[in-house]
Amino acid sequence: MTALERIAFYLGRRDEVPNQELARQLVEANDQAGVKEIAENLWHKNVNVQSDCIKVLYEVGYLKPEMIADYAGEFVKLLSSKHNRLVWGAMIALSTIASLKADELYPHRDKIIKAIDKGSVITVDGGVMVLAEIASNNVAYRHEIFPYLLTILKTCRPKSVPQYAEKIAVAVASENKADFIAVLEKRLEDMLPSQAARIRKVVKLVINR
Repeated sequence: MTALERIAFYLGRRDEVPNQELARQLVEANDQAGVKEIAENLWHKNVNVQSDCIKVLYEVGYLKPEMIADYAGEFVKLLSSKHNRLVWGAMIALSTIASLKADELYPHRDKIIKAIDKGSVITVDGGVMVLAEIASNNVAYRHEIFPYLLTILKTCRPKSVPQYAEKIAVAVASENKADFIAVLEKRLEDMLPSQAARIRKVVKLVINR
């Protein structure tokens, strides 16, 4: 069976287990040809096939991101899909490779931000990580992207603050450290004790960096 024939849709399954197993098998075999076949079907006429393919690819990304890094451009294109499953799946895939493809993704920052602004919670979660990883790549990228990340920290729901702070911390440097800490200290007013503890841990991390 080809890689495509092993996705959930072609096995008559409605759960994600076949897609997760396929991703693991592709990684274990270092099967780049199989990954290519899956990526080529991101634009299949059947949206269920598309959904299975993006699932396989981001699961591969979790395990071995370099195996899907060359498809960064395809993931960016999917951010404009009318199918929400493909949008947030593409954003997760991008989050696994953003540190490897920061230079390629930086020119698409406005498209990533647009997807975040109108996206689901999962899209926002992945998008914050994508932008933070890009911003961590160099000073110019940070200068352009970090103000937007701070806006997210200022305005997101309280339960999201700790995880976003943890993700954004990779993009904190000497020139933006004070602003980052100030926003987090302000948001502490909204936090439960467990959430506040996570935030203080992030603050301590960036202060001691």
